[in-house]
Parts: sequence; structure tokens; C-alpha cells
Amino acid sequence: MRAHLGGSSRQSLVTARASLDAAVKGVDANAASALSAELFFVADVLDKNIAVRRALTDTSRDASSKNAFITELFGSKVGAAGTTILKEISAMRWSGAKDLVQVIEQLAIEAEASAANIAGELDRVEDEIFTASRAIAGSSELRRALNSDAKEAKAVLVSQILKGASSSTVKLVSELVNSWRGRSVESAFADYAHSLAARRNRVIALVRVASPMSSAQVERLSAALNKQVGQPVRVNIEIDSHVLGGVSVRFADELVDGTVSNRLAGAARALVGSK
Repeated sequence: MRAHLGGSSRQSLVTARASLDAAVKGVDANAASALSAELFFVADVLDKNIAVRRALTDTSRDASSKNAFITELFGSKVGAAGTTILKEISAMRWSGAKDLVQVIEQLAIEAEASAANIAGELDRVEDEIFTASRAIAGSSELRRALNSDAKEAKAVLVSQILKGASSSTVKLVSELVNSWRGRSVESAFADYAHSLAARRNRVIALVRVASPMSSAQVERLSAALNKQVGQPVRVNIEIDSHVLGGVSVRFADELVDGTVSNRLAGAARALVGSK
């Protein structure tokens, strides 16, 4: 999330997002959305129960006891993919137990963003979230109504505000208005927008080439990246005069550089190192 995470928690977020990548790879939109709902449920439980947060972040407890605790507490409500993520997260180090809530909420948002991406609606969801944030932030009446404890009334109001919107947008806004966690309207929507953008960065590939690629080449590259990531990847082509041949592909935190210039630079480093 946008909020500050300590050093250990920042690194754990990176690892946790890799666990989410594995969980949503190759699944359909319904499965990704179901995982999102489960993670939102877990975040809500952790937010309301400090003892559970401490049990999962306690470094003195061994993995087997944490896993048994997770199975006992969430086994009937969280599927295999979500349980695996929770067990992996419980083995990580955290700067503070409360950080767990922020990170799992981010994973929940990203899982729903993955569902939207698989359905070809991620652009639409980001636009609708922005529009909803402006509408709610700009109305004192809506702010008061959505900050109440009346969940059923809020559900009706959200459905009215988002009539015709993507199902992913409705799910995300519904979760948001029921889980302010002490945040203002602006801050909560900014957190959600940040998490949507974070997931987008994991499904956009920047491709650097020396000369334009044919449509057939782009299609083959897209198919290869889609297979590797396990869901649709947007390919952005950049013509770079420094590329001497081959292709450099970067998406998320990964770089696959097959350019001639990179291979020459590697050879030069090897020669220098051998002297």
C-alpha cells in the first residue's frame, strides 16, 4: 500500500506478491475473484483481532504450528490457493504485526485486478474506480452514508452509484466502503488505485528493439509472454537506437535482455575479469 512499511515488511511484500503471481497464473477470472474475496476476508479478520496477527507474525513459533493454526482458523472459508499464500506469508518476517493487514489487503485488490485483466477489463476498472472516488469524495451526503455501519444500505447505495460498472469495480468499492480502517475517502481510494497500478505493472511488458517488429512477431512475443505470466500481458514496443539486435523485455521486476549490445557488454566484462 502507499503507507510506509518497515524494511522487513517491504521485502515480505515483494515475496508475497510473487506468491500471488503463482496463485493467479493460468486461472480464470472467477477463480481470481474468489481468491480476492477470501483474502479480503482474511484481512478483515486480522484487522479486528490483534491476537491472530501476532500469532501469524511471531518468529518464535515454528512453521508447523502456524500452518495448523491457519488451517484451523481459515480452513473452511479459504481455498487451497489462499491457504498456501497465508502459510507462505506467516513464514516471512514483518516489521510490525499490523503490516500484515495492509499487505493482505493489497494482495486482495491485486487478485481482483487480475480477474479484471483476465476478463479484459482492467483499464475499465481503473477508470471506474477513479470516477467513483471523485463522486464520493465530492459529496458530503455520500461520504456520511458510506461511513455508516449500515452494510445493507451501503450495498444498495454502491449498486446505485456503480450501475452498469464492471463486476470487479463493484466488488472492490463494496470492500472499500466496508473497510475504511480509519482512512479518509481520499486515502482509501488512493490505496486501491495504487494496488491496481501495482498489478498492472506486472502485466505490462516493455519491449526494446532496434527496428519495428511485424504484427506476426508481436503476436508471437505476446503469446510467449502470456504463457509465461499465465494471463494476458500488454506489450509496449519501444524503438531504441542503442539496441544492436535482438530483443530486451522488461515486465514487473524481471528483465530478459537478449540484445547484441548486452551480449557484447557481457563478453567485455568477462574479458576484463580474466586479466
